[in-house]
Amino acid sequence: MLVKTYGCAVYGINATPITVEVNVDQGTKFFHVGLPDNAVKESHQRIEAALKNTGYKMPGKKVVVNMAPADIRKEGSAYDLTIAMGILSASQQIVAEEIEQYIIMGELSLDGSLQPIKGALPIAIEARKHGFKGFFLPQQNAREAAIVDSLQVYGVSNIKEVIDFFTGEAILQPVVINTRDEFYSAQTKSEFDFSDVKGQENIKRSLEIAAAGGHNVILIGPPGAGKTMLAKRLPTILPPLTLHEALETTKIHSVAGKMGKQASLVSIRPFRSPHHTISDVALVGGGGIPQPGEISLAHNGVLFLDELPEFKRTVLEVMRQPLEERRVTISRAKFSVEYPASFMLVASMNPCPCGFFNHPEKECVCAPGVVQRYLNKISGPLLDRIDLHVEVTPVSFSELSKQRVSEKSESIRLRVVEARQRQAERYDGQEGIYCNAQMSSKMLHDICRISEEGNQLLKTAMEKLGLSARAYDRILKVSRTIADLADSADIKTEHLAEAIHFRSLDREGWAG
Repeated sequence: MLVKTYGCAVYGINATPITVEVNVDQGTKFFHVGLPDNAVKESHQRIEAALKNTGYKMPGKKVVVNMAPADIRKEGSAYDLTIAMGILSASQQIVAEEIEQYIIMGELSLDGSLQPIKGALPIAIEARKHGFKGFFLPQQNAREAAIVDSLQVYGVSNIKEVIDFFTGEAILQPVVINTRDEFYSAQTKSEFDFSDVKGQENIKRSLEIAAAGGHNVILIGPPGAGKTMLAKRLPTILPPLTLHEALETTKIHSVAGKMGKQASLVSIRPFRSPHHTISDVALVGGGGIPQPGEISLAHNGVLFLDELPEFKRTVLEVMRQPLEERRVTISRAKFSVEYPASFMLVASMNPCPCGFFNHPEKECVCAPGVVQRYLNKISGPLLDRIDLHVEVTPVSFSELSKQRVSEKSESIRLRVVEARQRQAERYDGQEGIYCNAQMSSKMLHDICRISEEGNQLLKTAMEKLGLSARAYDRILKVSRTIADLADSADIKTEHLAEAIHFRSLDREGWAG
């Protein structure tokens, strides 16, 4: 007897329906066709043990399992439940008339219990799109899939529950969550806050500008000055995720298997902080079975690279294109997958190997030329993509011991959101552009018009500080954001002066 059951294969952040055809006929062997990988082939042994331990058996006949379309490679262990239900139905051990109306996915343990799967959200979206009635999956992933409305999602812990559902011996209740309520209630939860930071008003201001315009930022300062602490608090002042952004972010985390148990929608902007020993594949994504890298996991959030010069050169260079394109394409001989990668880059570094080059009290012990060599580890094209260079100096004891409460993240966030709204109105109708950092050079001249006085200031700054041409564009972009924060339609000289102040590394002779 021939029976069809349905599952899904995940490619990139989207899913493709897979039809699992099971035919039981005269004979003795088990055949598994349709381009399965080793994990899928091994399902035979898992299914056999799971069926035996739940009171059923593997039919002693010829069983052919075909996974269509047969030219797409099937990977992973999530098809165990799909195949097992097909075998039970085709061997007539159960009568399941409605089995073709459901997507069934899950990895089987030998006792019949289910292990979590990856990519539950993209599969649920695809199931609804193709008009399936419901979706059976492991209990740990049920809340994640239940985000999708108009689809009955059943979280099960054992194959026996699925069998009893189809035979009519048990009634299962679909998992229902109020996505919007959960999403908005979880948005404000954060253990970090800017009010914890004593002093450092200049750096707080630079991070506010960076958050308002979506600018990349680099923090330069001695060890213990508070670079990492400030960077960790940046997501708390970014505008809250919209529902669309949250869905896109959740999809990526779901595919990568980073959602955790009983998780639903990602409601807080991601903050990724990879170690400097990371490989270029781990950062950008890829591998034998392509997986999203750190830059995709930081999509709609912050990628923090601590001790930037310590990263391998190749690792930093592969970031150049995703920073510009805001997506990454991983190509293979037979297929290519695309992952979104729209993130804010925040980097931190010591100014020199000993760390005390710009320290107000301690003396730098590095030999002449060492500071410059250390800075040269970061290539010009990468620095070109960083808008704000901020010098961080240690906080004095008198500042630390003050009882004065600093400004909370919430009030900074309100100013950032207002500035972003002004930008949203400005770029309305421009596809893919929603903040000042994404402006093209052509738009720059139309939007960032400056007065004659401002032009003179910029000319003087470029001559005296020896700023490069690349710095010119960046200064204009940043000054536009500062003007937005000040609710000014025009870029004034004070906005330009502040933007010039944040171009430390471009100054001639900064490194001695």
